[in-house]
Amino acid sequence: MMQPAKKKFYTPAEAIQKIAAFCAYQERNQKEVEAKLRDYGLDEDEAGEIIIRLSREKLLDEERYAKSFVRGHYRHKKWGRRRIVQELKQKGISEYCIKAGLKEIDGDEYYQNLVDVLEKKDRLEKEKNPRARRQKIQVFLMNKGYEQDLIKMALDDLGKAPEDDDE
Repeated sequence: MMQPAKKKFYTPAEAIQKIAAFCAYQERNQKEVEAKLRDYGLDEDEAGEIIIRLSREKLLDEERYAKSFVRGHYRHKKWGRRRIVQELKQKGISEYCIKAGLKEIDGDEYYQNLVDVLEKKDRLEKEKNPRARRQKIQVFLMNKGYEQDLIKMALDDLGKAPEDDDE
């Protein structure tokens, strides 16, 4: 029978080396870093001190994290603002940093993302009834985090108006 891998505990000095590399690899948020430090066997005070040091040395920056998160999720995953905000809140990011992050969104590109996602969903949607089809697409886009008024506008622009029953 295999023995479970023994958890390695680090001294604060060793931990700071590891966590600095962890932060340098990609943007991290405070919650992630704290969880990692606790996994290393550090107590709350030790973890807190390291987090302060990382912030001072600009290895950990919540605003930069929020901006990077927003860019990645709206450009690559094509998420809407509502979903992005929800995820950032779950990660414990402050309102200030969330607002700063949302400034990374270009309005025209954002609307084009919505249209692209809508057109792709429209091609793949099997529902034949126009009203039910529109509703399914609408729910899908809302789950992606897009705002109701923009969804309606995009659906109307694409000629997916609810009164188009003659298809």
